[in-house]
Amino acid sequence: MVRKAERLGAGHGPARPVGNATRGTTHPHRMRRVDRWMTGPEAWRWRAAQTPVAVDLGYGASATTAVELFERLRAVRGDTRLVGLEIDPARVAAARPLERAGLEFRVGGFEVPVRPDPVFIRAFNVLRQYDEADVPAIWAALASRLAPGGLLVEGTCDEIGRRAVWVGVEAGGPATLSLSLRFGAFALPSDAAERLPKALIHRNVPGERVHDFLRAADAAWLGAAPLASFGNRQRWIAMCRTLRAAGWPVRDSVARWRLGELTVAWDCVAPRSGGLALP
Repeated sequence: MVRKAERLGAGHGPARPVGNATRGTTHPHRMRRVDRWMTGPEAWRWRAAQTPVAVDLGYGASATTAVELFERLRAVRGDTRLVGLEIDPARVAAARPLERAGLEFRVGGFEVPVRPDPVFIRAFNVLRQYDEADVPAIWAALASRLAPGGLLVEGTCDEIGRRAVWVGVEAGGPATLSLSLRFGAFALPSDAAERLPKALIHRNVPGERVHDFLRAADAAWLGAAPLASFGNRQRWIAMCRTLRAAGWPVRDSVARWRLGELTVAWDCVAPRSGGLALP
């Protein structure tokens, strides 16, 4: 798999799709948290795009979440075009009745057989079946297909979208890590650890940056316990402020934090050994 991905050029993929079919499980609104981020703080990429093309890579046995992403992006720009890609031809055939102007489904994998180059590639719950060592080549293959200013959004969420974690990968490499948790669906921020992307899920151990970050978030969350009487939203906001004051590169503002969202610069969570920079 990695050797194939490394051979991919900028859009010149092999005849057969690159990658392996996912389990295909999905659920309506499962991706709402990451979609809300793509159409929120990252929407500038979409508005600035010369041609607003997005790819939903590995959308699963049902195309529901691909349709939802299309509709959410359409709310930002009416000329949105979204292509859903699946390795399994049967899944593509099942999705075809949902096609409409601006929305289509094709057979494809990490080679991303889409023109023009997409501004967004969303690859959710796709890389969990691969080895950590595969991640840099896969990121590189996908990032090479991005339009200027584009973003690969690669991550994982639970079955109904209550907990989601994703990496924002630009052409030059990973840029951000985002956590988004439903209030009431976690005891500590570190409960998101089971949904860390493949690049980090085995790194949540002492001595690794992501472990330090999650421990710091837990401490800040517990330290904000007196605010619980005002609701978990206020407690989360206080946690984000504490982390920023402590020197963690927390992005955005209260408008995002109040959603149970937290984005930090990738450098503060990147693996200490066997680092995952793009080749």
